[in-house]
Amino acid sequence: MSNPRRPGNRLLHGKTLRMPIKYLFTRKAYGRRCRHRALRGLAALCLGALVVPAARDSAQARTQENLAIATPFEVGESPSGNYLAALVAGAEHDTVAAATFFREALRFDPRNPNLIERAFIAAVSNGNMQDAFSLADRLIVHDPNNSLARLTLGIKAIKAKRFAAARAYFAKGGTSQQRDITATLLTAWTYAGSGDTSRALSLVDKLRGENFGVFRDFHAALIADAANDQKEALKRMKAAYAADKNTLRLVDAYARFLIRHGNRDEAIAAYEAFDQILPNHPIVTAALANIKAGKPVEPLVKDAQEGAAEVLYGLGAAGGQQGDEIAAMIYLRLALYLTPHNSLAIITLGDLCERVKQNEQAIDVYGLVPENDPLRTTADIQTGQILEALERPDEASKYLNKIVDENPKNEDALSALGNLQRAHKHYAEAIETYSRALAGKSKPEKTDWPIYYFRGISYEREKRWPEAEADLMQALALYPDQPLVLNYLGYSWVDQNMNLDEGFNMLRRAVELRPTDGYIVDSLGWANYKLGRNDEAVKQLERAIDLKPSDPVINDHLGDAYWRAGRKLEAHFQWNHARDLDPEPEDKVKILHKIEHGLDDEPNPAAAEADPKKNGG
Repeated sequence: MSNPRRPGNRLLHGKTLRMPIKYLFTRKAYGRRCRHRALRGLAALCLGALVVPAARDSAQARTQENLAIATPFEVGESPSGNYLAALVAGAEHDTVAAATFFREALRFDPRNPNLIERAFIAAVSNGNMQDAFSLADRLIVHDPNNSLARLTLGIKAIKAKRFAAARAYFAKGGTSQQRDITATLLTAWTYAGSGDTSRALSLVDKLRGENFGVFRDFHAALIADAANDQKEALKRMKAAYAADKNTLRLVDAYARFLIRHGNRDEAIAAYEAFDQILPNHPIVTAALANIKAGKPVEPLVKDAQEGAAEVLYGLGAAGGQQGDEIAAMIYLRLALYLTPHNSLAIITLGDLCERVKQNEQAIDVYGLVPENDPLRTTADIQTGQILEALERPDEASKYLNKIVDENPKNEDALSALGNLQRAHKHYAEAIETYSRALAGKSKPEKTDWPIYYFRGISYEREKRWPEAEADLMQALALYPDQPLVLNYLGYSWVDQNMNLDEGFNMLRRAVELRPTDGYIVDSLGWANYKLGRNDEAVKQLERAIDLKPSDPVINDHLGDAYWRAGRKLEAHFQWNHARDLDPEPEDKVKILHKIEHGLDDEPNPAAAEADPKKNGG
């Protein structure tokens, strides 16, 4: 059976194939150039990705045990020490400490514009909005045209229904505001809030260009709908939907509009069409159930406050997809200030926290999803996976088991639990859990490939190769050319000296698809090594080392290949390096033995048994 060190076994041991935070809004609707100009320079402020959830309203937040454990710290008496501590904390993404230390530094130097700006950005990123508003007022005294400060104060004015004041803030935030999607749309919503729908629509229509088309029509439809202009709203909504049927938020708004105006069948068709793109999304599933039960459906956006929040949420979701985490977090915090119960904004913000490794804060953010919201279970699953990432496996197991008990047919919850069991080598339990996730399906669906893949890995680890092979082949049938499946199945065949031509072709194809994946390149190199093709093995394994220089398994593999190629001094170097990279305990024992004794002089059994005419070469 296959070598337990195979890279394929390491690829997906952790928090794997998490529920995708996608289709929240489309990148096509607005590109990189559409972002608020004030946010482009935030990275230069040395704050890191400062995100700390605002204090929870216990009546709104889900009742649950406090799973996030913050690291304690103390502020010092030295202003310069607090300032340096703030910089270090920001660089390390310790957001609570960074915000606290900046606030302390500012207390000793309250007129310092640089400190005011840093403390302000920390506050708004953290969701500490009252602090942010106070600091924004102080900041524009020193920098009257600071776009981010004016944006923040404008959002405060919108919530207070001071629409003229909000427009004034947005108008002074820089030049060429008509070309700035943020200022343009927010200003349009202030006109809508003032009852001037015609002027609001006229302003939205000034957004020209292919990148703006969907976003323009989407917000024009929302503005017209909020003003009860059904004809204009339907025209704009249909235009947006025709241009992009792959965006959940747009589909949801369109279907809600249809059902509210008597087009029940069309609404169901829109949801079901999206279900073909991303099956079983909780929002779509809940919406279809509500429609069929005859429950009333609310519009996605009812007024200017919710419309402005929708602008900010859409830009935050897009910025997060494009890697602008700080800007995205600021947009999402402002959106949640206006609409605290927007579960998609909460989920998106939690995902951003995870991406910048602010796991404790992410747990708190996910806890803000209301108990009765369709995305509550999604938030719980993410929380369970974070506990595993925090190396709290017992808590993660208990938490995910509880979710499965409460949602015994939830495929995402079962998959998450199965992944946790597999990561901790509880393969028999993982097989059972994955099987439960697949139970009740009349036939496999394309989106089921990860479950078959993971169950196949678990079967292989349990030395039940026929079942493993069947699952891996099923995964590949559902998703042809999936590089992870090609890697695992191809290596397994080569490792067992079976289907050599097809196995090598799979590995080569996997490398073509993922040429910069060191683990997959390592699989191809190690397969060559197993068949005694030492020169080719060395070539591929050296390439894998370039891609993953700190992986102990790949270093160990290259050491073995060097030894077989007669390069024994280099082999010892690689083994010593592998030893120092904290390998698995069972691997370390073997590595130490090789360092002391080398490899035996016998050829690899697989190479001796392989028919050279069927060696894939």
